[in-house]
Amino acid sequence: MADESTLPLPRTSHALQILDNASTHTFQAPAKRINDGEDVQFFLSSRAYTDIVAFMFQLNAAMFPRKDTARTSAFHTRTWQLRDDNIPFSNTVIRLQELLKRLENMIEEAPPDTGPRRFGNVSFRKWYAMVEERISGLLEEYLPPEVLVHEAQHNGKGKDAQVTAKDELQAYLMGSFGSAQRLDYGTGHELSFLAFLGCIWKLGGFPRTEAGVEERGVVLGVIEPYLTLIRRLILTYTLEPAGSHGVWGLDDHFFIPYIFGSAQLAPAIASAENIPTEGSLADAVDPADVVKAKVVEHERKTNMYFSAIGFIYDVKKGPFWEHSPILFDISGIRAGWAKINKGMLKMYNAEVLSKFPVIQHFPFGSLFVWERDPNAVRETTSIHSKSQPKPKEQFIVPQQTKTGLRNPMHEGVKAPWAAVGAQGAPFVGTAAPWAKGVNMRDPEKFESVRSSIPRGSEPTTGDPWANSRGGPPPRPRSDTPNTTAPITAAPSANKGDQVSLPAQAPVPDARGVVPSTRAPWAQYSAP
Repeated sequence: MADESTLPLPRTSHALQILDNASTHTFQAPAKRINDGEDVQFFLSSRAYTDIVAFMFQLNAAMFPRKDTARTSAFHTRTWQLRDDNIPFSNTVIRLQELLKRLENMIEEAPPDTGPRRFGNVSFRKWYAMVEERISGLLEEYLPPEVLVHEAQHNGKGKDAQVTAKDELQAYLMGSFGSAQRLDYGTGHELSFLAFLGCIWKLGGFPRTEAGVEERGVVLGVIEPYLTLIRRLILTYTLEPAGSHGVWGLDDHFFIPYIFGSAQLAPAIASAENIPTEGSLADAVDPADVVKAKVVEHERKTNMYFSAIGFIYDVKKGPFWEHSPILFDISGIRAGWAKINKGMLKMYNAEVLSKFPVIQHFPFGSLFVWERDPNAVRETTSIHSKSQPKPKEQFIVPQQTKTGLRNPMHEGVKAPWAAVGAQGAPFVGTAAPWAKGVNMRDPEKFESVRSSIPRGSEPTTGDPWANSRGGPPPRPRSDTPNTTAPITAAPSANKGDQVSLPAQAPVPDARGVVPSTRAPWAQYSAP
């Protein structure tokens, strides 16, 4: 029976596979494939997802401390820290470090704009454009020859090849610096850099050594310098968080340093087959110390988890629990750094790989393939997948049917009391109380019934002053002055003033002009 305290590898126990040099391979330009929630579900059962997760687990296992097999005591362990000169780096790792340094130096050629702005600095677009212009030459200069040689050996088209290995690598690398259009950076761009390194691994760019040796070089020698470059880009050009959940997200920009950093402080292991899910290194710092600025400042020099926490202290002010509540809650876990590491892996799968706003921009080519993995376990529907956007349906206006059935698209906007049955149904209107059930759709019958009613016998809906006979009130006779109308005299009028009232309401003259109804006390001339 397997030990319940271990975390099994996803689907396959082997590492990310390297392309066979003897096989033919056709490269493809990476393209967008995820457009809705159903595509996300397909991605979770694809070969690309299998490769990404396998590479992530491979790097994560390499960062766990190792038991010293040369000694019998379990207390002698080997840890992996930042800036450790005893950790060997291959030539490929060193060349990638130089590439990242060249990219960082290019920031000096595109200083930030000093004008007023609300969001990211527009000078980031200048830096991005310079990198995009020079990236092809930089890859040729810094990538190992065994990576670029795949152009001739695997494409089978020689120098006339339309898509090469460099083209696929360039797409993932350019997607790892952030969005020049939105001036933001997030975990999706971070994933793109992980895919860039995965492509180099699959093309045989990293030497084959003892398990874990080259993986540690990739994490400490390439990924950490990459994070340093991105942090400088964020500070220089004030890049916005991409797809951030605000304070309810783990971090505004990053995720993988929390995975590898927690693995650095987990218990030592003898091999990558059995990864513990609880406990911590004997002398590891307490997770609750993330709220202590001095401890963070000391630990950020050697640990990736605290290096990421330290960057939060650089860009945010105020209580830690207030601006980073998720990380604060994680700091309260008492089961150790291995428990935190396991939770980080699950959270990365749920919040990055399974979220449409993040994974929708990830491109798929020939190295990370948009094909179903035959060994993939059927993904169960979760609350995350239910909230994904649905595919857009094309709206088609239905045509009139031949059976005479009701087609609402060809009918007018009917009132609520309109007939719902077949055509020719009697109209149900809001008839007056004296109505005789006349069919309003038959004008001749309606007119015959209306003309048969004696004039003046129909009841009226008169105003309150209407007499019992109905109809409008009679107009007063011209020889009988109307002395009952109330006088609305001005407050300044004297009680003895005589006010003459018109015998009847003013009637327009032949020109249509209504006589003035000025008050007697008006002192201005009529216009």
